[in-house]
Parts: sequence; structure tokens; C-alpha cells
Amino acid sequence: MIKTILIATDYSLESLNILKKVMREKDASEDQNQYNILLVSGYDMGDSIRDLLFNTKSTIFNKLRPQEFCDAYGIITNKYPHLINKIVCDIFTGSFQRTFNNYIDVENIEEAYYSTSIKSKGKGKFDLIPYIKKCKNLESREIPVEVRGILPEKGRLAEIFAEA
Repeated sequence: MIKTILIATDYSLESLNILKKVMREKDASEDQNQYNILLVSGYDMGDSIRDLLFNTKSTIFNKLRPQEFCDAYGIITNKYPHLINKIVCDIFTGSFQRTFNNYIDVENIEEAYYSTSIKSKGKGKFDLIPYIKKCKNLESREIPVEVRGILPEKGRLAEIFAEA
């Protein structure tokens, strides 16, 4: 059976620890389901007609999502191929709770995971956690993620996968 889960992200490498911990838990519990994973960040499109007409999701992702983020979730996908059907990056552009509830229904999302230590701010991003907490039809859970300082002897990508 294929289920869809949402992971609130700010497209930082640290936010992928949420995905890693969720997949580790499902692997440890020998979950037989496969998952479509939506990595979602809130994004304010603004009021400019020019921005609304000429910005596409790919131009927005070019601003928000670093290449190392894509490399890192590719590594996680390769580590759990029996659990992950596909991973999709997306943005939520609404500003009302009912819009978010419709997004959850349309995408058929059953579970959501977030971390309060990952704050989506800057470059038009906003935090999805209040929307997730208020959504009544969604099973949500906070995943504690420790945001550590950068260790110069390791690359940032290696630090993500070195966490216990």
C-alpha cells in the first residue's frame, strides 16, 4: 500500500534529519507500506503581478533549494528503496487554514512530520507548523532534531549522515 506523508522543510540539510529519522523508525518497525514523500515549505508569492506571472516552481526552487539538498535526499532514497516510492519537493503558497486543509486533501496526505528547531524564514519562506498543528484530518508528529554547529573537518553533507 502506498501512503503519502508530508515533511515540513526549509530546504536545509538539517531538515533532512526529519526524513532520515522517520524512515529509520519505519524501517525498524518493519513497515510494509511504501511512501510518497512531499518535502514542503511555505512560500509567499508576494503581490507583484510580474512575479506572479513569470515565477514558476522551478525558478522558486532554484532560489530556495541548494543542489546538496537534492543530493542528500537522493542518498536517503537509495538507503530505503523498499520504503520510498518517490520524493517530491513542493511549496505551499496559500495563507489560509482552509487552503492548507484542501492541499492536504488533494494530495491525499495521511501523516505529517515537523521539527520546531527547523524554522522556515527568509527568501519568502514561512513556517508550515501552525497550519499542520491546526489541521484536524492530519496525523502529525514533531520529530526532535538537533541543529549542531558546522564541524570543519567534515562536509555539511557528511554531518547529516553522521548523526546518531
